[in-house]
Amino acid sequence: MIQNNSRPKTAIILFNLGGPDGPDAVAPFLFNLFNDKAIISVMQPLRWLLAKLISRRRAPVAKEIYAHLGDKSPLLENTEAQAAALEKTLNGGGDGRGDDCEDGSFRVFIAMRYWHPFSDETAVKVRDFEPDKIILLPLYPHFSTTTTGSSIVDWHRAAKSAGLNVPTSVICCYPVEAGLAQAMAGRIKPGLDRALKEISAPPRLLFSAHGLPQKIVDKGDPYPGQIEANAACVAAVLETDFPGLDWTVCYQSRVGPLEWIGPSLDDEIERAGIEGKALVVFPIAFVSEHSETLVELDIEYAKIAEAKGVPAYIRVPTLGDDQIFIDLLTRLVKNILPDGGSVIPASGERFCPASAVSCPLAL
Repeated sequence: MIQNNSRPKTAIILFNLGGPDGPDAVAPFLFNLFNDKAIISVMQPLRWLLAKLISRRRAPVAKEIYAHLGDKSPLLENTEAQAAALEKTLNGGGDGRGDDCEDGSFRVFIAMRYWHPFSDETAVKVRDFEPDKIILLPLYPHFSTTTTGSSIVDWHRAAKSAGLNVPTSVICCYPVEAGLAQAMAGRIKPGLDRALKEISAPPRLLFSAHGLPQKIVDKGDPYPGQIEANAACVAAVLETDFPGLDWTVCYQSRVGPLEWIGPSLDDEIERAGIEGKALVVFPIAFVSEHSETLVELDIEYAKIAEAKGVPAYIRVPTLGDDQIFIDLLTRLVKNILPDGGSVIPASGERFCPASAVSCPLAL
């Protein structure tokens, strides 16, 4: 078949955290995480030494966590499903690799930050695809220097190393997009319905996000503000069916002696136990299932809820490849195509407050 190159080719790079693919990968994965200067900001070689120490100490506990998941993280498989769904939708229902896509169009790639496929591996594949444009699309709806910011820096390094010199745009965040709120509300509604049926009393909805050390937020990271804005949008959608909805934002996954942003999920569970409130917990910062949802939320925090006397504890699934979510990502990609900007929020303009000096659009 003769290939028709009349249509421009666009490579979409999905950013995600990554996770170990076996027991032997746990310690190296943790080392890569803590050797990132966006996570531990001290200079080398001290950061390397700290990363070695922390990863060695935490590896046994982390291996126990991943033992619940078949000794590996499911994050890559989940991200691959999202990538396949996005590519199919972008290409009008085709799989992106058949006759329907041989005239160019869209190809979706995955770049993980701390385990395979790393940005270096993906940049080589993108170079071989020979795209006319690249769009960086984080699977983190909320911008943080520790997630999207770190991934952007690493991608540009890898692209330069691979000799990949192609016009590139970045969708830095999309927390207040209507499609995101609708997709999340669609996931949450069955959980609220179930709680009302089981308890016959209004439950409390907890939007649980991964925590951040307070010192990172004090430096101007916009993450908690974007989480709050996202939660408010979702609650507004849910209010139609659940007037007077009781909801709050909280944070999980605190480690170490540093002060972390709050309130913590632990504290909210304790408060619900005291008040006799059923809980519906939605992992607002995660769009894929992994250890923080399948082990922390489903096992560890569920046990805390039972011990604290919470009458019901219902965990809502992540968005995964929910079609409303995939349709949102599709619109984000297609809306950004005519734009020549390098860093663009989905809204088209900055909405972070002036205090969020770590916003990529900060002047």
